[in-house]
Amino acid sequence: MKALRLRLLLPLAVFVALVALLWAGLSRDPREVPSPLIGKAAPAFTLALLHADGKTFDSSEMKGRVWLLNVWASWCVACRIEHPLLMELSRANVVPVIGLNYKDKRAEGIAWLAEHGDPYQISVVDADGRVGIDWGVYGVPETFVVDKAGVIRFKQIGPVTREALERTILPLVRELEKA
Repeated sequence: MKALRLRLLLPLAVFVALVALLWAGLSRDPREVPSPLIGKAAPAFTLALLHADGKTFDSSEMKGRVWLLNVWASWCVACRIEHPLLMELSRANVVPVIGLNYKDKRAEGIAWLAEHGDPYQISVVDADGRVGIDWGVYGVPETFVVDKAGVIRFKQIGPVTREALERTILPLVRELEKA
């Protein structure tokens, strides 16, 4: 009799545990994937400038400054959502925004910025996506806040929203500027 109850209760317990795990997983925000790079030195890179063929930009040039790295592409539909906010941020001149044109063709990236506006202080080309991999990019768009010491302090997965900009990114930038 005990063996029969155990055989009935064990599958029920496993089922309840699986439902609980599924429930917990579905209740999480997929944009809040923790990055193992938060609090660590930003991966260094030297890449070709998007608008100046033959010239390069080295990320070490940003040492001593708080800055944003925005990963974007001309083929990225979600990049169109955040682009007006990035244009506003650029006009406000609050923080330098460096664009990382990810897995894109140079001509298409240039044409896209010509059509939609260019919010970037500098845009670099990551045609093969290697720098994106180093930075832990899951997809585009993604935005990173980097402090004066070159440490990644925040990662926004998906389009930057007004809420994320006003509640998280800009207050963090102001705090890091004081440090």
